Amino acid sequence: MTASPLLTHPVVQHAFVVTDLDDGVERWRRTLGAGPFVVMRDFVGRELVYRGEPSTTAVDYAFGQSGDIQVQLIAQSDPGSSIYRDMYAPGEEGFHHVCALIPMEDWERQVGVFADAGYVLAASLMTSAPAVYFDCRDDLGCFVELYGRTERSSGFFAHLRDLHRSWDGVTDPVRSRSDMKRTHG
Repeated sequence: MTASPLLTHPVVQHAFVVTDLDDGVERWRRTLGAGPFVVMRDFVGRELVYRGEPSTTAVDYAFGQSGDIQVQLIAQSDPGSSIYRDMYAPGEEGFHHVCALIPMEDWERQVGVFADAGYVLAASLMTSAPAVYFDCRDDLGCFVELYGRTERSSGFFAHLRDLHRSWDGVTDPVRSRSDMKRTHG
């Protein structure tokens, strides 16, 4: 008998570590038409925990869209430990994780399913919703992020899709988070 899949919600994001965020944004825009990208620099989530210990490691994020999938680019110049450094040393880059939005009413169950399956909870933090990263590298070669689906987090994902659909692929490929707040609450 085949067991049911652990993840019962669709993957909506693919995330990549890049050595330079601005260069990464341009490569993804030029090659795949991804974007525009909303950029957050020196980001440290609230209540950031890495491998069971509080962390203050900062990273730069860029969130864009490529067709139906969100693309997250991550650059880390901070020397601290992180799930990104678990896979890539400074100067290295590549695919890092997939992300699924988990309805808050299913949050505890879905997180528990991954923990009960033996996957290590590598990191957790709070943004507009809780986020956890399970180390699934032995089976998938990457981490799996479960991100709480709230009105605000769903709105962010929807806003990126809307930006992408109305974008010409060239103009203003980088947007700041403050620009987004002016246009999306």
